[in-house]
Amino acid sequence: MSLDLHAETLSDLRAAMVDRLTSAGVLTDPHLRDALLRVRREVLLPHAYVRVSGPGADPIDWRLLDGSHPDDRQEWLDLIHGDESILLQRDGEPLGALARGPVTGGHMTSMSTYTPATCDALQTLQLAPNRRYLEPGPGPGVSLALAATITGPGLAIGVERDGHMAAFAQHNLDVLDIGATVIEGDALEGHETEAPYDRIHSGIGVPCVPPAWVEQLAPGGRLLTTLTTRTPSWPGQLLVSRTGTGRIEAVLQGRPRGYRPMLGYQWLSALGHRAQIQAEPGRPRPTRLAPPPDDAYGFWLAVAYLAPGLVRDFQAETMTIVAPEDDSWAVAGPGEGTVRVHGPRDVWAEVEDLHARWERAGRPDTYRVGLTDGTGTQPVSSGPGRKALSWTLPPLAAVPPQMP
Repeated sequence: MSLDLHAETLSDLRAAMVDRLTSAGVLTDPHLRDALLRVRREVLLPHAYVRVSGPGADPIDWRLLDGSHPDDRQEWLDLIHGDESILLQRDGEPLGALARGPVTGGHMTSMSTYTPATCDALQTLQLAPNRRYLEPGPGPGVSLALAATITGPGLAIGVERDGHMAAFAQHNLDVLDIGATVIEGDALEGHETEAPYDRIHSGIGVPCVPPAWVEQLAPGGRLLTTLTTRTPSWPGQLLVSRTGTGRIEAVLQGRPRGYRPMLGYQWLSALGHRAQIQAEPGRPRPTRLAPPPDDAYGFWLAVAYLAPGLVRDFQAETMTIVAPEDDSWAVAGPGEGTVRVHGPRDVWAEVEDLHARWERAGRPDTYRVGLTDGTGTQPVSSGPGRKALSWTLPPLAAVPPQMP
């Protein structure tokens, strides 16, 4: 990639990004700080899609920024050194000769993770030199490059299902010359050839933990992934550890944001009901429950599993929770102690009941996940006793075949 930019300018942009993340308390690990200063993001992210259409538009209008074009350069530089995800690929398209400018249609199939989440994940994994690292679903390879910079050359491997993205990422990583490898293959199967791994970091959300990932985790190792449900509203982050004696421990926590789900996993959306809810918010009734705070992540995570089929409209003026497949919703307000409900499913009654159960369970913010019971099921529980909240993770879904 040819850029009419001084290396000093790009270094300053990385330094400003690192200072911002450090000041916000997001970046604390000195190894990761050094890696963020060294990894040239402009090589890994040479272009970026910007969405032009508003929410719910179909087809979607996009604009492609080409980092090598002078008219796009400043916006692109600000974007790739900012805190948001970088959109890179529509519908598994080839990435070698994308045309800049407006384009209509398609849905994003690959993107970089927003930088604060990358920092959180890599710091949770406690990366260090000489540790073997596996990343299922690395996309363009930003977190893989950072990991390789920390672990050292030849120790960081990504497994990418999309052949176009795998080739794109490997080419750019080779330009950086940091010794990271991207292999085209099924991310859910990991990469047994180089196993075991000290650290496994999934760049895709999965409904449960693929057995291959657990099998390929070394003693003393850590595995981190997003557990995805049908709602994007309340994701969970699962940290799996294998002790020195081989015992598996897995802890699930709610998070404000998570990684996109694996290909073929369809999220629910509240967008299709937004206009109807605004026109007819529903019949008012009293409620014994004030809207729970957004950061009650342990509660909302339980909602995602124990009141399935619900999704939050975070753009609404007051808390609005929709069951789109049941044409039902609940809208908090208009005053304290009231809520408006619509449809055959009493969404708010389910939230009230589950909140009471969460209170009786001790307001858990973490849940234990069983990965070694021999049956293949993955049970989740907030703790022992009859009052505990518990459920079972759904199985892995079939992945659609790769388009040519």
